[in-house]
Amino acid sequence: MSSRSQPADWTGPVFEPLPWIAPGDLMTIAASFWPRRFALLPAAEDRLVEIEPGTRILVRCHWQRERRNRPAVVLVHGLEGSSESGYMLGTAERAWEAGFHVVRMNQRNCGGTEQLTPTLYNSSLSGDVRAVVGELIEREGLREIFAAGFSLGGNLVLKMAGEMGEGAPAELRAVAGVSPSLDLAACASSLEMPRNWIYERFFVRQLKRRILRKARLFPDRYRLNGLGSIRSIRQFDDRITAPHSGFRDADDYYFRASALRVIEHIRRPALVVAAQDDPMVPFASFGRPEIREHAFIRLLAPLHGGHCGFISRHGGSGRFWVEGVLVEFFRRQSGLALPLPVK
Repeated sequence: MSSRSQPADWTGPVFEPLPWIAPGDLMTIAASFWPRRFALLPAAEDRLVEIEPGTRILVRCHWQRERRNRPAVVLVHGLEGSSESGYMLGTAERAWEAGFHVVRMNQRNCGGTEQLTPTLYNSSLSGDVRAVVGELIEREGLREIFAAGFSLGGNLVLKMAGEMGEGAPAELRAVAGVSPSLDLAACASSLEMPRNWIYERFFVRQLKRRILRKARLFPDRYRLNGLGSIRSIRQFDDRITAPHSGFRDADDYYFRASALRVIEHIRRPALVVAAQDDPMVPFASFGRPEIREHAFIRLLAPLHGGHCGFISRHGGSGRFWVEGVLVEFFRRQSGLALPLPVK
C-alpha cells in the first residue's frame, strides 16, 4: 500500500485553541458569528446538477486555470447551512490557494434553492454527493477528486464512501468529515438534553421555516397539521422528514441514514476530525472499533474545538485550524496539488 493510500501515520498539526473560548459551547457559537472576509476566493461559476428527474442542486465552482491537471475538492455543508456558510467559504479559500479546484455544494433546498426540487434534504442523500463527484469525472474529466463534509455533510460524505466501498471510482482519492453526525440517533438524543436547548431551538425554528416555504411551493405534496407542536429535532424527523422521504419513522430514518452503519466498508483514505467537547455530536460515537481500528480512517480528536468550531489561538489564515487540516490532508493524498504547508 502506497503512502498516499494510507493516512494512519499522519497525526496532523496540534490544535491550540483560542483560550478564552476554549470550552465547546463557546467555540461552537463563536465560530458562527466570527466576522470573516474571503477576498482571495475568485468568483464562482454556478452549475445545476440533475440528481433525478425534477430534482437539481446548485453547486458553486471555483476553477483553477489548468482545468484537467488540478485536483478538485467538493465541500458539503451541515444542517441548515449552505454553500455560503463561513466554514465552507474558509475551506474553499484555503483549498483554492493550495491549487485545488473547489466545488461548494448546496444540499437540496439550501442556499435559496427550494424551487429546484419538490423533495426535502436529509441525512440519507449520500447519492447527491456521489452525483456531484460523477459530474466532475464525466463532464470535466478530472483525475483527482476529494470530498469533505461538515456535521450532517460529514455524515453524507462518509456514508457515500462506505456505500461505494471497493467500487469507489479511482478518481475519488480521499474523503473527510468534520464533526460528522455519523450516529444520527445519538445526535438527536444529545440535542434533547437540557444543556443543548439553544441549538435544538435554533434548528427546529429554521426547519419549520423551511418546510413552510416548501409547502407554499408544493401545496399538494406537504400537509403540515401539527407543525406548531413540534419542539425537537426528533419530532420533526418523525413527523416531517421520515414520512416525506420514504422512511417508516424517525428511528428507521436514523438507522438507515447514519454513516456508522457502513463506515467499516470505506476503502479510501478518510479523515475524521471530532472535538471531545462537541456539544451536539457525542464523542462516544468515535470510540467505536470500526473507526478506531479502521486501516483507512485517521481520527483527529482534540480536547477542544466544539462543533465545527476549532478556532485557533493563531491568527491570520491559521485562525480556523480545521480548514487548513483538511487541505493539508488532501494535499498529501494528491499527486497533482502544489505543496502548501499548513500555517
